[in-house]
Amino acid sequence: MNHEELLGRQRCFVNQRFGMFIHFNSATFQFADSEINDWEYDHENGDEPRRFVFDPKDWNPEQLDCKQWSKAAKSAGMKFAVLTAKHHEGFSLWSTRYTEHCIRNATNKRDVVKEYLQAFKQEGITTGLYFSMLDLHHQIGRKKCTPEHKQFIKNQLEELLTDYGDIPFLIIDGWNAHWGGPNYEELPFEEIDAWVKQLQPQCLLMNISCESNLDHTDVVFYENAAGQEIEDSFAGPGASCNVLTDTWFWRTSDSTLDLRTTDWVLEKVRDANRHNVTFLLNGAPNQCGLLDDNVINRFRDIGARYRQPADLTEIPENWLIR
Repeated sequence: MNHEELLGRQRCFVNQRFGMFIHFNSATFQFADSEINDWEYDHENGDEPRRFVFDPKDWNPEQLDCKQWSKAAKSAGMKFAVLTAKHHEGFSLWSTRYTEHCIRNATNKRDVVKEYLQAFKQEGITTGLYFSMLDLHHQIGRKKCTPEHKQFIKNQLEELLTDYGDIPFLIIDGWNAHWGGPNYEELPFEEIDAWVKQLQPQCLLMNISCESNLDHTDVVFYENAAGQEIEDSFAGPGASCNVLTDTWFWRTSDSTLDLRTTDWVLEKVRDANRHNVTFLLNGAPNQCGLLDDNVINRFRDIGARYRQPADLTEIPENWLIR
């Protein structure tokens, strides 16, 4: 992808303005009633032994309905979506050939990646994927990332980028991050970026754990739920994300939780958009594979009031391109 093509892809992504983040993976079952906040942070960062090793047989979303998710996103006015195909624990929501730690050995063996992509495309929503470089199950993290680990990561990315058609963007997490994952010296950004572009030249590679510049990403990513705020001087291209609940993955208390308000969401979207940053709102399916009614109702309320303004600041032609 040359300079002008990259600029066009960045502009197209940012101008979607509002999308859905879908956190749905092993943590949905592991930590629904736990004090653990989505993943075993202290194992990666405090050398504590693993306490919550995930058994694929525990993966059993009996009523999985990605069409329900996509219709909710449509009702909210969302233009794009991203699914956690693999999170920090290391469980793959597709039947990967490179590990047994995937849906092939689950109680429910349905290919969540495939069903998600199909359901959202049917609603006219652009679909991307999230992939964690940090992988506790396969012991890939800040303390170790061997050449074999690097090849494993490349192999899994190749599956996602060759078996499921066009993937316009990949969001990578747990990579040279404050919260853990391999560093760029052991797993160079440029090498992975080249690998992604070789497989799908038009695919944007977005790195959640990057700096507020484009040195290690195609789009600057702010994890707003972790307190990362957009600088006043920032003019894009960017993405920001946050949650309706208290955590990224579903908790049993979420179905009766007082969610963040429609006003709060709309202000987040407007503030991001003023900086040429698109905003992702998380919707976490429950253990049945469905969004709770309160989330569906909030999405509908948001859509009833959300209007993409006609006078958005034009994204500058000369923004920083690496």
